[in-house]
Amino acid sequence: MRDRVLTLEGVHNFRDYGGYITRDGAKLKVGRLFRSGQHVDATPEDLEIISQLNIATIIDLRGNSERVQFPCVRPLNFAAQVLFAEGETAGAAHAPHVEAARDVTNASEAHAAMVRLYASMPFRPRLIEVFQLYFSALAVSKSATLLHCLAGKDRTGLAAGLLHRLLGVHQDDAMADYLLTNKAGNLERRIAAGAETVRANFGHAMGDDAVRTLMSVHPEYLDTAFATIEREHGSIEAYARDVLAVTDDKLEAIASQLLA
Repeated sequence: MRDRVLTLEGVHNFRDYGGYITRDGAKLKVGRLFRSGQHVDATPEDLEIISQLNIATIIDLRGNSERVQFPCVRPLNFAAQVLFAEGETAGAAHAPHVEAARDVTNASEAHAAMVRLYASMPFRPRLIEVFQLYFSALAVSKSATLLHCLAGKDRTGLAAGLLHRLLGVHQDDAMADYLLTNKAGNLERRIAAGAETVRANFGHAMGDDAVRTLMSVHPEYLDTAFATIEREHGSIEAYARDVLAVTDDKLEAIASQLLA
């Protein structure tokens, strides 16, 4: 699975989340679905690699304050469409892992905070708006798309997981892709960057184990989001239809663009 990871100097967790087999035996195309963290520290070499990926649409899951604080660097002659929602997609104008850091001092508290966060994340109005833009873009895009938030793990992980589940990727493969965040790229550098942010906001007394828990992903996080969706809407498909406006026709269009 590490073969799908692009090792970049200043962009964390950049990888292809296609290539998985669906329950109908089709395969998600490779080179069409990319995900990552923010690009504010992208090097010229990073931008050169990214510019060769034929990315025509970028779905930015961050809120207004994050985009102002961490403006993404783009390649020369950048012409991709950037989709985002006005307002804040996470509480307190912070990324989810930073939001969860409030009053956390140890790993157990951090894990519990992240579980609570994932229970609410599928129902946040501004995030729902960007998810709607994401699925609408996938229905019409004939080129590569890039999905990203700040760390590229929570909002991005949920969006990618929803796509996988809706297209029939096996739950084990969808979870393995989600958990690849814990191995992709320079994890220690990403944790160090995250530690600076969370401690600056809420975590002055936070232990290193708590920071690592906040900056990583765990199966229970994503499982909690899906379980909450199913409890509230009956199924992921019903949630996608009723909340994200992913009709049967739109899902069929997405499948026709992305499945081979």
